[in-house]
Amino acid sequence: MDIAEFGVESWMDRYEDHCQFNLAETCVESLYMHELLAMSGTGGTFLDGLRELKLTYGAIEGSTALRDQIASLYTSQSRDNVTVTHGAAGANALVYETLVRPGDHIVSLLPNYQQHYSIPESFGARVERLWLREEDGYLPDLDRLRDMVTPSTRMIVFSNPNNPTGSLMDRVMLQQIAEIARATGAWVLSDEVYRGIDLEGDGFTTSIADLYARGISTGSMSKAYSLAGLRLGWIVGPSELLRAVTMHRHYNTISVGMLDDRFATLALTHRDAILARNRAILRTNLGILDAWVTSEPRLSYVKPKSGTTALVKYDAPLTSRDFCTQLLERTGVMFVPGSTMEMEGHLRIGYANARSSLERGLPLVSTFLRDAAAEAGR
Repeated sequence: MDIAEFGVESWMDRYEDHCQFNLAETCVESLYMHELLAMSGTGGTFLDGLRELKLTYGAIEGSTALRDQIASLYTSQSRDNVTVTHGAAGANALVYETLVRPGDHIVSLLPNYQQHYSIPESFGARVERLWLREEDGYLPDLDRLRDMVTPSTRMIVFSNPNNPTGSLMDRVMLQQIAEIARATGAWVLSDEVYRGIDLEGDGFTTSIADLYARGISTGSMSKAYSLAGLRLGWIVGPSELLRAVTMHRHYNTISVGMLDDRFATLALTHRDAILARNRAILRTNLGILDAWVTSEPRLSYVKPKSGTTALVKYDAPLTSRDFCTQLLERTGVMFVPGSTMEMEGHLRIGYANARSSLERGLPLVSTFLRDAAAEAGR
C-alpha cells in the first residue's frame, strides 16, 4: 500500500520541539495530572483505586463506564453505539479500513485533516474533493455536493468543526447533508475532535451520528479535553458497523490501555469543568488573534466559530513553507504552512496554547512581515 506523506504531521514532527512560541498546536493547553485530579475533586481516592487495578487488556471495546460517558455526549446514542480507539487518528483509520474498497467513490470536503483523503486514496478509492471557499465562509456549497454524489458514492467525509478553518456547520446544514447521503445510501463520516468548544453558546454543535442512521462520529480526548497524552478516541455509529470495526481492530491495536480508559472516564465524568476552562482559554485567545489579524494589512481570514485553529491568508513574496521556515529561524514562532494542506498562500495558526505565546509571538510575526515586504521592495 502506497500512501502520501502526511504533510501536517511531518511538519510538526520536524519543528515542534524546536520552537520558542508554538502557534501551530491544535490541542487546548494540555492539562497536568494534578490539574485533572483537582478538577475531578477525587485526588487520592482515584489514585488509590489505580493501585488495586489489575493490568489486563481490559474491555476490548472500552469499559462500560467510559462508553456510557462518551454516549452521553450525544443525544440519541447508547454504549452499544460506541467503541473506544487509539485516538481519533485510530478511529478514522479503522472506519476507512472497514468501509472503503478499491474503486469506491468518496467525496471529501477540503481543506481537511489529511487522513480524510489520503487514506481512502491509498486503499484505491476515487476521492473527489469538494473545496470549501473563503467567500462561503468555508462552508460547503450543497448544490455542488448534490451534483457530486451519485448512486456509487460510498462516503461523504468532513471535519466539523473544521480543521483548519474553524468553520462550523449547524444542525440545519448537517440535516441537508444527511438528506443528500440518504438519497443514495452513502455513509457520512464526521471528524468531530473539536466538538464541545464552539466559540458561542454552550459549545456543543450537533453530531451527524444523531441525525443520520449511517452517520459516523469520531472524537478524542486530545483537542477539546486537553488530554492528548492519553491517546484515546472513539467511534460512534451503528452497532453493526462497530462489530465490523472490531474485526479489523483485532489485527492491530486490540484495545486501548486500561489506565487511559480510567483517566478518560474520570475526565468525561467531570467534563463541565474541563470544557469551561478550555472555552475560556479559546475565547480569550481568539480575541487576541482576531485583533492582530485585523490590524495587519497583509493578512486576512474568516474568523473561526469553533476549534483551535485559523486559516490565515497572507500577502508576502514567499511560499508558505519558506514563510514558516524563515519565520521560525528568525523569531522562534511556529506556524503550519498551508501547502501541507493543499492551501498554498495560507498559514494555519493555532490559538489554543498559553495566552503569553500569542502576546509575545504575534508582534514578532508583524516585524517579520514588514521585513519581508521591505526585502521585496514592496
